Amino acid sequence: MVLANEVYPKVDNVQIVDVREPYEWEAGHIAGAVHVPLQSLLAGGESAVLDRNRPVVAVCRTGNRSELATTMLQARGYDAENLEGGMEAWERAGLPFEASDGGAPRVA
Repeated sequence: MVLANEVYPKVDNVQIVDVREPYEWEAGHIAGAVHVPLQSLLAGGESAVLDRNRPVVAVCRTGNRSELATTMLQARGYDAENLEGGMEAWERAGLPFEASDGGAPRVA
């Protein structure tokens, strides 16, 4: 697991994959993250958007779904870590994130 404050300084050097549902993603997500809902990821949907040669940080709301995603990604050969505490921890740390509609972001 990796902490939000550890990820933020290197956000440009890792791939952040958000495994939440579409409504959660739209409400607020980390800029530059890619959205692959957990069910899609479990079916192999990440292969179209992730580079196996770059580290991956998986994120969900609290870290539970992304923990499962991290395990699956690691089994597929990715250098993957789980964002401990998920978007709730990211928000608590005061780190920036954005809503899909350009409005005020929130963790849904």
